[in-house]
Amino acid sequence: LLRYLQQLNSRGFHVDELFQKCLFEEDEKEMVLWAIRTVQPNYQLPPPPSPEICKSSLLQDFYSRETMVSYPKLDFSVKELQERFQQQLEMELRNTVTIESVEAAKPLSPQAVKARELLGILRSQWHDAILQALQSSKRSMARPRRMSKHSVLYPYMCLLPDEDYVDIMLQILNDLSPQGESLAVLARELGSRVYDRYIIQRKVRSRQLEKVQEIYENYIQLLAKDSQPEQYLPREYWQKLVAEAGFGPSLSLKNCSWPCVLLMRLGMHMLELLVKAVKVPRNILNRRLESKPIPVLYHVYSFYSNWQVGLIRPHPIFSQLVSNAAETTLTFSSSAMPMLCPPVPWTSPTFGAFVLSDTKLMRFVDETPQHQLLLEQCPLVNLHPVLDALNQLGNCAWKINQPVLDIIISIFNDKGDEKLDIPPPLSEAPKPPTPPSNSSAWSKSFKHEVFLCKKKAAEMHSLRMDALYKLSIANYVRDKVFWFPHNMDFRGRTYPCPPYFNHLGNDVTRAILLFAEGRPLGPRGLDWLKIHLINLTGLKKKNALQERLEYANEIMDDILDSADRPLTGRKWWMDTDEPWQALACCMEIAKASRSPDPAAYISHFPVHQDGSCNGLQHYAALGRDLSGAASVNLVPSGLPQDVYSAVAQQVEEFRKKDAERGLKIAQVLQGFISRKVVKQTVMTVVYGVTRYGGRLQIEKRLREIDEFPEEYLWEASHYLVKQVFNSIKEMFSATRDIQNWLTESAKLIAQSGRTVEWVTPLGLPIIQPYYRSRSTVVTPLCPALSCRKPDTVKQKNAFPPNFIHSLDSTHMMLTALHCLRRGLTFVSVHDCYWTHALTVDVMNQVCRQQFVALHSEKILQDLSEFMLEKYC
Repeated sequence: LLRYLQQLNSRGFHVDELFQKCLFEEDEKEMVLWAIRTVQPNYQLPPPPSPEICKSSLLQDFYSRETMVSYPKLDFSVKELQERFQQQLEMELRNTVTIESVEAAKPLSPQAVKARELLGILRSQWHDAILQALQSSKRSMARPRRMSKHSVLYPYMCLLPDEDYVDIMLQILNDLSPQGESLAVLARELGSRVYDRYIIQRKVRSRQLEKVQEIYENYIQLLAKDSQPEQYLPREYWQKLVAEAGFGPSLSLKNCSWPCVLLMRLGMHMLELLVKAVKVPRNILNRRLESKPIPVLYHVYSFYSNWQVGLIRPHPIFSQLVSNAAETTLTFSSSAMPMLCPPVPWTSPTFGAFVLSDTKLMRFVDETPQHQLLLEQCPLVNLHPVLDALNQLGNCAWKINQPVLDIIISIFNDKGDEKLDIPPPLSEAPKPPTPPSNSSAWSKSFKHEVFLCKKKAAEMHSLRMDALYKLSIANYVRDKVFWFPHNMDFRGRTYPCPPYFNHLGNDVTRAILLFAEGRPLGPRGLDWLKIHLINLTGLKKKNALQERLEYANEIMDDILDSADRPLTGRKWWMDTDEPWQALACCMEIAKASRSPDPAAYISHFPVHQDGSCNGLQHYAALGRDLSGAASVNLVPSGLPQDVYSAVAQQVEEFRKKDAERGLKIAQVLQGFISRKVVKQTVMTVVYGVTRYGGRLQIEKRLREIDEFPEEYLWEASHYLVKQVFNSIKEMFSATRDIQNWLTESAKLIAQSGRTVEWVTPLGLPIIQPYYRSRSTVVTPLCPALSCRKPDTVKQKNAFPPNFIHSLDSTHMMLTALHCLRRGLTFVSVHDCYWTHALTVDVMNQVCRQQFVALHSEKILQDLSEFMLEKYC
């Protein structure tokens, strides 16, 4: 030991660095300290390092201790938060959650009772058969000197108890739709579920869970209403508690992620076992048939475009049995559910969000782990702003808008309503035509009609199940307060981690979400609710806020009627752009306006402020383009400027000149050029849409106009997309110059064999994950080899939109952090910001201040210098 310590010193290291820079598992830290003290009895652990402070010029005030304020408290006591943490922990330890479906509980028919009985018996038999097949397979793999194609998987088949593998396989079987699922998707899902359980087991056995529990119970002191105020951010407070905890395993241990090829091969092996082991008697539904056992699952092949795809499909007998049983439960992974306690704060790229479930800070496509490597190589202090912004978004507590949820569920169970975005059940799908008795009469058109019916049924099933999942999860948490932990994509855009139910969902999902924290409306809150309602209708887009408010006051009868009699009254809310959010807002306005003092009314309702053509705003600011800035609301104006109408007017001017010169297509287009026709193309030009893509967008809009002559669709869309691009070039001259510079730079970088990288103004490193892969087939004993080169076309075309997305995300994070300092509740759906009605004015002020602060930086100059240093 003494010799080792001497070697350490002779190589320029200090013994203290063992504790400052190394990561420890289980009781390794205690053992290292014990070993050192055997030769240096008086050795003392070094004090925790002083926390580093982010030096970003955009956040100097935010991180300044002089301007620090107490972290806002939640409306829960320490005891309540401890109970919620225990509930969350139990859910994650189980790894799955089974909940009741919201589908109407029909009276159990004798057929359903019988089917459930049969399924119960079969599942018990399948459990035993799968267990036997699994154990037999493992014995075969374990034989000495016997190398099979699955031998390499043997260690991974021994990580969990056998029962866990069986449970995972049975769960996959229960989740399979009648249409089947891609072999690759199922294999990946099986492998991932094994990995997820292994990670949880590893955290429990390494005492990491024990340490997280200990720290979280102290972390609650920062958030609970009955604890002392603390001037720390969640990340800072957690790191302080970790430093004070001293011993135990390191919490930022990197989980050994399994490569995609391994997950696929493990899942494929489990699928093979499942297909071979699970059988059903052929006569289970028809006793007149032979009682021969037949496989429940079988392989089929289907073509998608020019690709042949392997599918696993359940036998119709099994599907019929499941349908007859009409079971009313759904099972989800615990990480797919909202959290029942505040998320664990992000403190590093490898630690944060759920208590046990493994969560990546940055989402990335399989086989492109460069993002994670970049994050790990980046100094942690540079990531503090991003981590703090994610923690701020994740700490927003939510609850369910129960009256709106109940109305949606009632329509869902009454055959749905496509106009209101409530998908109908499969019973409403078009029935395929009756097949002709003579097989030779199966004409091409008949086969196509059958194909279309099946396609429509599959689409309806997918939409119905998506809605069922969302509504069932919402119903499960209807009486609870819950949280959405957040992470981000490679551009820095933030997303809630639970995939099915969150505030990034559609109109239906957003309508049933409320802030758990309520705040009084204040003097202008009711006005903001009314303006928000008019914004949701899609009306009065060109009118000033005061005019929208006056219009809301004029239609108060319709608003109150919608709130009081949503399904039996005049149903004004149903004809709006976002009907369910409009209905929820009508109900909130009704309650507030009828309260004795509307200003004192406690509102939980989120009011949205949506960005207007954000991409063009960033380009106009980057290029200091004054005329372009005016058309996208970057300069003060009495009325909101509408860039889409401005482009439509410019295109109309071009058309008139061409029509006067005798151009036929310009004459045909007279009276057909409108805001709606050009809007989508204008919106997506800044995100890299090509002329080809723009032409398709315009053609789709023209098709929707009944009076437009169909024979001119191609020529008209080709002409219009050219004029839209010319109009934008004329109106936003700097935009095209910047886009061209970004595109040309990315092209040169990719042609040199490298990927495009940059760093956002908040210090987040970004790399574009677009490669051309040339892979061999996966063989049993050798993983696929791939030679990965950057995809020049994708690297080039994606750089301008991705760069703008990263700036948009930077602006959102700056707004989130400064709203935190002002005591606001804040969440975002990318460029749409949400807060209480009371604080809309403050949020708008912060939003504008941070946009100006962001674009006061030398963004393009910094990017140029970064690329010159990295690539030249």
